Formats: sequence, C-alpha cells, structure tokens
Amino acid sequence: MSEPRPSDRHDASQPDDTFEEIVGEETQRDPDLAVIEAGSRTLRTYGGAPQADVVPARPADPETDQALRAVEQELAGRWGETKLEPSVTRIAALMDVLGEPQRAYPSIHITGTNGKTSTARMIEALLNAFELRTGRYTSPHVQSITERISLDGSPIAPERFIETYEDIKPYVEMVDAQQPYRLSFFEVLTGMAYAAFADAPVDVAVVEVGMGGTWDATNVIDSTVAVVTPISLDHTDRLGTTPAEIAGEKSGVIKQGATVILAQQPVDAAQVMLKKAVEVDATVAREGMEFGVTSREVAVGGQLVTLRGLGGEYEEIFLPLYGAHQAHNAAVALAAVEAFFGIGAEQARSLDIDAIRKAFAAVVSPGRLEVVRSSPTVVLDAAHNPAGGRAAADGISEAFSFSRLIGVVGTSGDKDVRGLLEAFEPIFAEVVVTQNSTDRAMDADELAAIAVEVFGDDRVQVEPRLDDALEAAITLAEEDDEYAGAGVLVTGSVITVGEARLLLGRG
Repeated sequence: MSEPRPSDRHDASQPDDTFEEIVGEETQRDPDLAVIEAGSRTLRTYGGAPQADVVPARPADPETDQALRAVEQELAGRWGETKLEPSVTRIAALMDVLGEPQRAYPSIHITGTNGKTSTARMIEALLNAFELRTGRYTSPHVQSITERISLDGSPIAPERFIETYEDIKPYVEMVDAQQPYRLSFFEVLTGMAYAAFADAPVDVAVVEVGMGGTWDATNVIDSTVAVVTPISLDHTDRLGTTPAEIAGEKSGVIKQGATVILAQQPVDAAQVMLKKAVEVDATVAREGMEFGVTSREVAVGGQLVTLRGLGGEYEEIFLPLYGAHQAHNAAVALAAVEAFFGIGAEQARSLDIDAIRKAFAAVVSPGRLEVVRSSPTVVLDAAHNPAGGRAAADGISEAFSFSRLIGVVGTSGDKDVRGLLEAFEPIFAEVVVTQNSTDRAMDADELAAIAVEVFGDDRVQVEPRLDDALEAAITLAEEDDEYAGAGVLVTGSVITVGEARLLLGRG
C-alpha cells in the first residue's frame, strides 16, 4: 500500500490591500440580547449542563412512532432536497403567515462546503456552556429526521416534532395553494425549525444552510454573525464550477453590519466574500489572521488544542474529535461565539476558559470519524466530496495506527465520485463498493467500474447490499493474524453512514 498523501489544505488567503481596512474595524452592531438576559436561566427545561447530543432511535411508543412515520411520509411526498427552484419566495410567504417566528431570536448563520454540521454543534455547545437556550438546525440527518432540529443541545422530541408539524400544517397548505410550486421538504422543515425555536423560546438559533446561501430556505433570517466554513467544489450543477462562483452564492448569508467569521479559503473564494462584506459594511475575521489554531497534538480519544480567538488565547482544550479539520472547525466556532458576544469588535476580553474547555470536551459529531465498533475497529465518516475525503483520510492516518485499512464506500450519483475515491486511494488497502437504499445512490456496479480505474481490479470488491459489504470488509480486516491492527472505514455519503450505523447497532 502506498504512503498516505500529505495534508492538502489551503493556505490562509491574502486578499487585496483594498480590503485590509475592514479587518478589525469596529461596528455599531448591537444584537438584541434582552431576551437572553431576561430568560436564559429561568426558561431552561432542565438543570445543569446540556445532555450529550446523540442520534435518536425510533420512538419506543408505537403510537408516537406511527404518527412520526405519517409525518415523514407526508414530507417525503414533497420535492426532495436535490430538486430546487432557487427562490426564497415560498419560505418568506410561510414566515409571513406564521408571524415571522425567525425574528423572535438572534441567530448565527453557517454556510460553506464542508464542516458546517460539526461547526454548528460546537457553536451550540459553547453557547449552552454560557447558559443560553439554543436551537440548532442542521442537515442532512444521520438516522432520524428529528436530529435536524435541536433544542438545548438535544434533538427535538418526536412528540414535539409531530406537534410542530401539525401546528404549521394549515399554514403550509395555505402557502401551497397560493404558489406556483408547493413548499419543498426542506422548506417545510425550515419553517418547523423556526417555529419550534420561537415556541421554546430559544435565546439564539444556530442555523446551517441546506445548499448555497442566497436562495437557501434558511436565508430569511438576519443573522448578526455569518460563518463561512471551507469552500470547495460540490453541488456544481447548482452553485457554480469554481470556488469563486460558489462563494458568490454562499455570500448571500452576509447581512448588513454583520460580523463574518471566515475559515481558511481558496484565494478567489475569499476575495468574493470580502467584496460582499465591503458592500454591506460587515466586519471580517479571517482564520490564520484574526483567529486560528495555535497548536494541536493527538490525544487519546481526540486531540489537545490551543486556539487563538478574537479576545485572546485559549490553551489546553480537549476536543474529542479526530483530524486537523476538526481543530480548525473549533477555531471557527469559538470565533463565532466570541463575535456573537461582541468580543473583538465591541469588547476586549476573553471568554471564561473553564466554560470553553467544558463545552468542547462534551462535543459529539456523529458520522464524522466516529468509532462505532472495536475488534476490528470500524469508523464512520460522512465525507462525500474530494475535500471531505482528503480531510477524513488525513484524520484517520493521524489518529489511528491501522496496519491495514479496508474501505466501504457507497456514494450518491451526483457527486465527484472519482475525486472522492482518489482521496482515499493512498490509505485503503482494499475497498468494498456498495450502495445505500435511496434513489440517489450510485449503482454499486457503476461505482465499482470507477473504483477499479482508481484502485486496480485486485483491490476492489463489489457487494450491492450494505449489510453484505460491512460483513465483507470486517472479514477482510480479520482474515489474517498479520493484520491484527486492521480497521474499516465506512464513507461516501451521510445516508450510507447512517444506514451502517443502524446495522452496527448504534441506532
């Protein structure tokens, strides 16, 4: 097996001098924190620190499970997340008839190509550590649709999910009747999230875009903090074929007078973002300049990092996630929370280090280099594009000393499959190609044809059923005493990872 490829990361961008003046510039941003001050402690639904955010199983109560399945079926009858009519007209109409619930709380809006969900989870944990009630909206889900809407660090209860859907259903049908196209699956879920957050009520919402930014359904909020995780090529049929074009779509989340937290980007993407910031008088903080990762080292169960934030340095933070990309996500998340509290632009102070350490130590991100079994070790990662694949490959090479690694790969048909496989080629001794249960899945034989071109015929095995693919990979990892340190990595799609998680008994 060839040696692992060195990390393939972008250097911090060096924008034109014309943009330098906006960096560190103070604004009069004054987020309305009255609701936070008034209710953050008295409105919490439980005492103590937030509970670990886990992937929920199906409801134990048969009636609740049946009701949830009925809601899922109704939602599935709408346009799926990959069929879009780029407009916020329908979601804006829904917000109008619901009484603009998305304006009942301040928010942090997250766009980018990779790392959005992990960064959202970290931001949520940090805000919870400062006793703020949070709502988090992320997509797609790993196993349960209820994962997408989180309250106080935990997925919304099935009963509350059903109740929220039934509450807004008459208004959804009203908008459907008035529009050329019905509200999509994602638009209805977005409406549910914003309504659930207002009803809770939350102190702050952490919102991840579904795709793009400008016309994404989530973009009916006016966030005081916009976060842009690393941009790379994905959804090129919708967003553009270059990082700059994609950045143009994603820059739509940057609102007038906001603070922009910009992760390391390709230079052309960074320049697009900076130009948009100038246009709307936004303040920009860039990773590698105003904030970043000062140091990190591999630790048991994760890594130990020192982060430089907008208000100072935060030392010896344990992050129970693997990979350099997660350390960078942590730096972005910390800067976003500092910006939300006005640190850097309005205040020269640091956040409480003990609260920061406690928050990061409790972070979980299911399906992101997640270990779900031992003997042999089975790791799940939802990488589905080349950049995500390279980050996962670097992370697993750094954190695990596998003598032999078997890949199980099932992808969607609309992705850069060759680029993804090439990212993993240096670290996979063999690969078992498969497919998940959705219509979007690439046919296993079609995937195998590409895999053979990348890996060679002798390193590729085809198992169309995911359960058979997992069994085959585990058998390959166990087949010889010489490979007692062998492992399995399941990857290629969030859906593939979610189904594998269930099959491996983690649901």
